Amino acid sequence: MNPTPVLRAGLDDDAAGFIALVDTCWAEYPGCVMDLDGEVPELRALATYYAQQNGALWAAEQDGRVVGMVATKPLADGTWELCKMYAYANQRGTGLAQSLVAAAETHARSHGATEMRLWSDTRFDRAHRFYEKSSYLRAGPIRSLNDLSNSMEFEYAKPLTGAHVQRLNAAAAVSAVPRLAAILKDCVDAGGNLSFRAPLPQEKAAAYMRRVASQAARGERILFAAWSDGILAGSVTLDLALPDNQRHRAEIKKLMVAPAARRRGLARALLHQAEAAASDAGRDILTLATHEGGEAEHLYAAEGWQRGGSMPDYTRTADGTPEAVVFFWKAIK
Repeated sequence: MNPTPVLRAGLDDDAAGFIALVDTCWAEYPGCVMDLDGEVPELRALATYYAQQNGALWAAEQDGRVVGMVATKPLADGTWELCKMYAYANQRGTGLAQSLVAAAETHARSHGATEMRLWSDTRFDRAHRFYEKSSYLRAGPIRSLNDLSNSMEFEYAKPLTGAHVQRLNAAAAVSAVPRLAAILKDCVDAGGNLSFRAPLPQEKAAAYMRRVASQAARGERILFAAWSDGILAGSVTLDLALPDNQRHRAEIKKLMVAPAARRRGLARALLHQAEAAASDAGRDILTLATHEGGEAEHLYAAEGWQRGGSMPDYTRTADGTPEAVVFFWKAIK
């Protein structure tokens, strides 16, 4: 059995290992080729390259061989970039990629970073799935590098520190599906009343979040996501697609925060953003429903929502027990 790779500072002397690693990873994708001296000459002295930009570089070494790498550098105004993130195929699924990203994020955070960004070739679909599971979402337009590989790249980003709520555009909403589906499953399986019964299959949760992303892209819903110290941990949707005679109101749906991230103010921050968006959309009244006696009921009451009544036996818990639902409303103009 091979020993666990050791993370250490990357060196200029690692050039041969870095070049071989990047070349191998690129070769997995049709049309992706390396022009070393024409396009990535920095690989010949990568530690110096990042040191000159006040950045940092790591190598993952196993049996004297470089098997992974990552770098980070400051951009501007608290934003740092995650760069040169690669690992050999036989290292995938071992946790090495998570360790590399964690090293870069920890370094950036310790140097004042509040946001991380990265670029990834549009062909690197496995990398995209990894970044999305790591709470990065698509941001900004696609860029073209005008290189031998005809590379086009997606930009990904995430807030790195504190509590942060963001309204998601269509691209970000689609890339948020894996993480939001995992949160939905965790909330339902922990007893949350979110219109699903536990245990919630992951694919069913993903199918629901894909529908929400599609509705957000069409302007029927507004989707917000919340991060806590770099982890995408909650969301809420604002339903605007109501009947013609009810276009003065909107509905709050699926306000959820991952169990491990509760009591950090995320639910309240999500609610405030949804209320503001409803006001901006010209809606006068907000409505929602939640199960009676839960934490959400106390949150809505504390935030000035009016109790409109309750209905017994409205839903069923995972074991089939009848459960009452409370209806709330709030005037926002």
